[in-house]
Amino acid sequence: MTSQRAYHHGDLRRAVLTAALDVIRDSGPTALSLRDLARRAGVSHAAPAHHFKDRAGLLTAIATEGYELLADALADAPGLRERGVRYVRFCREHPAHFQVMFAPELLREDDPALVAARERAGEQLRAGVEELESSARGEDARLAGVAAWALAHGFATLLLGRNLEGPLAGRDPEEVFRTLTGLLFQPG
Repeated sequence: MTSQRAYHHGDLRRAVLTAALDVIRDSGPTALSLRDLARRAGVSHAAPAHHFKDRAGLLTAIATEGYELLADALADAPGLRERGVRYVRFCREHPAHFQVMFAPELLREDDPALVAARERAGEQLRAGVEELESSARGEDARLAGVAAWALAHGFATLLLGRNLEGPLAGRDPEEVFRTLTGLLFQPG
């Protein structure tokens, strides 16, 4: 008599997401396989499809979770500079989410949960720009927001890609980011 695998799993969705985040962190999002994730979670190869349908569904769930985590990280930050610091911190603490969030070709862009989470994170980013005095942001607050996001996102992306190891020379990336914004946005 052959033993049958138990199909009950305490929280299969979370187990698959956690395994997927580990794979992405180590090998990138293109290395994901639902079959491999099922093996890691100790369930049948078809079990993850019940929660995510396919690879794009899984990656969309990861991106959605990432945007929610980012929105939470940015909430109540005192000022634009600290929102940027929290953006950089989010990248360091959630590198796998960060990689997937900004890879629209891997996602179901019209997924309602993704759209809502992305909008919530965007609102938190824009809230920092709205705190600037109108003279500091010029005529177009939206462009000021793009500039601030580009700086934080660019710094975070370079950091994640290990392109700043030399220039940072072991210094705390968050403090370096604060210094950088101070150099670029000094009054006068």
